[in-house]
Amino acid sequence: MRAQNSATGSTSIAVTAQAVPAAPATPRTPTAPDATEAPQAAPARTTLRGTLQAALGVAAFSLTFPATAWGLEGFGPWSLVGVRSVLAALIAGSCLLAVGVPPRERSRAWGRVPLPARRHWAGLAVVAAGVVLGFPLFSTLALQTSTTAHAAVVVGLLPLTTALFSALRVGTRPSRTFWTAALVGAGAVVAFTVQQSGGALTTADLYLFVALLVCAAGYTEGGRLARVMPGWQVIGWALVLCLPLTIPAAAIALSYEPVHLNWHGVTGLLWVAAGSQFLGLVVWYRGMAAIGIPKASQLQLAQPLLTLVWSVLLLGEHLTVAAPLTAAAVLVCIAVTQRARG
Repeated sequence: MRAQNSATGSTSIAVTAQAVPAAPATPRTPTAPDATEAPQAAPARTTLRGTLQAALGVAAFSLTFPATAWGLEGFGPWSLVGVRSVLAALIAGSCLLAVGVPPRERSRAWGRVPLPARRHWAGLAVVAAGVVLGFPLFSTLALQTSTTAHAAVVVGLLPLTTALFSALRVGTRPSRTFWTAALVGAGAVVAFTVQQSGGALTTADLYLFVALLVCAAGYTEGGRLARVMPGWQVIGWALVLCLPLTIPAAAIALSYEPVHLNWHGVTGLLWVAAGSQFLGLVVWYRGMAAIGIPKASQLQLAQPLLTLVWSVLLLGEHLTVAAPLTAAAVLVCIAVTQRARG
């Protein structure tokens, strides 16, 4: 909510600046220096806060693949995707009902939160298709035959893909330095992936590439919407929008796929539903709204490295020597992209 409040604060300053000339009997403008200083101070605070929020989102996402692997120990792939989406929607819906709004806006509210404007529903549908349905489904299908470490590095291409979608959809124009660093980081990820898979792409890789495309579209549209509404409401409404599809899908999948309840399966399901599908996206969208889609997306270059650590600690997977080399290259690219103008 602070990112939204920051944006509101900027608007109020602009309105005040326009209202000053209308006052006839004010030869001096003692508040003008404050109005000038506020826009200079706000971006620094907003950038720091937005970077921290986006980083928290990346940390939450880094656990998605290990948690999905755990979830697959107790649920089938279609059941896991359907149930996680329903649980996340229930959490989001509860938040939408619980959080209050100003009395003057309650006439158009669902519960106590205003309904999104009609012009935003198409964007929410893109978020729902990409982040709520597409990415969880294709990445879960991939993890049936792929290790989490391999999947993590393939998804390392997500920052570059998101920046490309942002340039096409939002009209952002990052600098040449930004693009060079992003391409080098993506190249390191591709080289690692090809080396790990023996030079040939698998069916799991194809699933992951489709997941990249739909997720980048959802991230871009969600980041754009988070500029005009709180980030938690963006993912909240997207999840609720999918309930007519996810509830019957979960019921059908559960009737066909066997369920073996165990500690790993339940823990993995709860994390991908609450942590990855809702809470992580809340801070992620707020971060993107504050620092911009391209720069926020480049923070996600650290996600594969974090997932590699979790894959060793939680799943006992073995890492090759190439992993630390890729880690060093990616961290350098993150530093460059964050200093470049986006």
